[in-house]
Amino acid sequence: MNTLFPDIHPYKQHHLAVDDLHTLYIEESGNAQGIPVLFIHGGPGGGTSSFNRCFFDPEKYRIILFDQRGCGLSTPHAELKDNTTAHLISDIEKIREHLHIDEWLLFGGSWGSTLSLLYAESFPERVSGMILRGIFLCRDRDIHWFYQEGASAIFPDYWKEYQKVIPLQERSEMLQAYYKRLTSDNEIARMSAAKAWSVWEGRCSTLDPNSDLVDHFSDPHIALAMARIEAHYFINKAFIEPDQIIWDAGKIQHIPTVIVHGRYDVVCPIEQAFALHDVLPLAELHIVRDAGHSALEPGNTDNLIKATNQFALSKA
Repeated sequence: MNTLFPDIHPYKQHHLAVDDLHTLYIEESGNAQGIPVLFIHGGPGGGTSSFNRCFFDPEKYRIILFDQRGCGLSTPHAELKDNTTAHLISDIEKIREHLHIDEWLLFGGSWGSTLSLLYAESFPERVSGMILRGIFLCRDRDIHWFYQEGASAIFPDYWKEYQKVIPLQERSEMLQAYYKRLTSDNEIARMSAAKAWSVWEGRCSTLDPNSDLVDHFSDPHIALAMARIEAHYFINKAFIEPDQIIWDAGKIQHIPTVIVHGRYDVVCPIEQAFALHDVLPLAELHIVRDAGHSALEPGNTDNLIKATNQFALSKA
């Protein structure tokens, strides 16, 4: 079974001002002459981590990570103004131009798969391939499943903890109730809601409990950005049209694509991977029988690294 490549450090870091408000953190690691690959993190608002570099053979890949608007080392932190899907797609194109890359491989999971697909549908000529994990189509029913009713029946104990922040009379609209608190001027209410929101996601992300992942999600800096930005995007229907990814899939059918999805993914149920594969029939679909949502579950990691290794061989 494939495991992560050894940890490496960036050889170059950038702080790219994409407008008068937002500056993005970007880093490059691996082989400067290698195959360009863009790691697109989840959330939105999740930010990058050092292990994200380790899905790629550093001798073969020019590994590019960036923190999307408002999260990680990008500034300003947890900022919602001028933070929409269209802005993020434009940012990715600005990064490509800044780094003088003609085309690149996209590697994204969860919201990272959403943004990868939307960018590819906007700039198909710039995408050499896609490796996608935990497909998230960002439809109303996908958001409702995780934040209102669905996942709550699988993790009722964790759901009770998630509900505690919200008064009983507001629980019929959990997303709206959380958004109100996450955007309030009350710092205590804001942080309490952010931690509960983020811990709920962390607890549901793995088939087997993973306290390290939950601890990562509960870090105040990470939790505030992810909870605020996710709620901002989801209450605005991700700033896309209903089923936009599916309807525009014809634009990207020619792009080599690998889909990896855990059978027991509760955050993004596997139906979404099948819906995508139906409109991208040439894509490879790998169902991981003993995994949930997280890229760090062994079966998901194994399939993702197989895919990056195979892509590198195809370009040799």
